Amino acid sequence: MSNLDGGREAPAQPAGPVRRIELGPGQESVWDYPRPPRVESVSERLRVVVGGATLADTTRGLRVLETAGPPVYYFPPSAVLLELLVPSRHRSSCEWKGDARYLSYDDGAGRRIDNVAWSYDRPLPGFEAIAGYLAFYAGLVDEAWVGDERATPQPGRFYGGWITSRIVGPFKGEPGSFGW
Repeated sequence: MSNLDGGREAPAQPAGPVRRIELGPGQESVWDYPRPPRVESVSERLRVVVGGATLADTTRGLRVLETAGPPVYYFPPSAVLLELLVPSRHRSSCEWKGDARYLSYDDGAGRRIDNVAWSYDRPLPGFEAIAGYLAFYAGLVDEAWVGDERATPQPGRFYGGWITSRIVGPFKGEPGSFGW
């Protein structure tokens, strides 16, 4: 991060007594992610599995990186079994990305996962790349994969980031992180 006069800014630190975790080889700190967030292409294979079946699978995904949060991965609609997703009444709004609509998983055989995915039909400027793409809550699906590593969900009930061994925190959503 550079400020306008060309100097370097100090890396962000969490508020309070919590300190950044030191990086190991090949790791990224969520405290080096920008605010406002940025969108990046992901060439690694991303997968979402429910009930032993692959619901989403791509090597053309996107990730949104925001200070204090693990990456949120977005799948192109062509990489998702859309016939297993039904519209939800739930909506949310992000100051950076705009208004999101949610989808629920319904396999037609009795398994339903409410609000498992979300999408921005008309994202705000700077986030046009994710228009129509779908993100999934890792904590609601059976498996979420980044490459060959199974991801774990970002702590808390609201956030949708996926944590792998390559991402270090502390993470927004953990106890004591309110207000980060």
